[in-house]
Amino acid sequence: MRIRCAIVGGSGYTGGELLRILLAHQGAEVTVVTSRRFAGKGIGELFPYLQGLTGISFEDYSIDAIKRRAQVAFTAVPHQAAMPVVRELLDAGLKVIDLSADFRLRDPETYEAWYGEHSEKDLIKRAVYGLPEIYRGQIEGADLVANPGCYPTSS
Repeated sequence: MRIRCAIVGGSGYTGGELLRILLAHQGAEVTVVTSRRFAGKGIGELFPYLQGLTGISFEDYSIDAIKRRAQVAFTAVPHQAAMPVVRELLDAGLKVIDLSADFRLRDPETYEAWYGEHSEKDLIKRAVYGLPEIYRGQIEGADLVANPGCYPTSS
């Protein structure tokens, strides 16, 4: 059984790479990809290297559509933009994997020193840092996974 996945903010570099990975993954089915700028445009039109791998198009963000068609949502939006989206997705009962920095740091003051105000501080403690070599057991049961950035995964 494949896991139905949504990608919120799928038109940037991170979203494009996530699409490439998920479209090749046997256990994943990409069902929703959002982009305000490219809504209505086919995935392969924006990412020619994905041409022919999927027939879906970008669409406007809709929590109702994501809730109906996905089990897990990936957020591939800029830092701070993810906070309200993650809250809404969790409130809708979805599991969330956030690719921004919004939930990676456990201390709100440290986050705010680097990125600015954090509007969803209560979710910080709920997030599990998604480094499976260290946190595999916690990741399995988490409803919010804070995906590591490029520095810890390249070291």
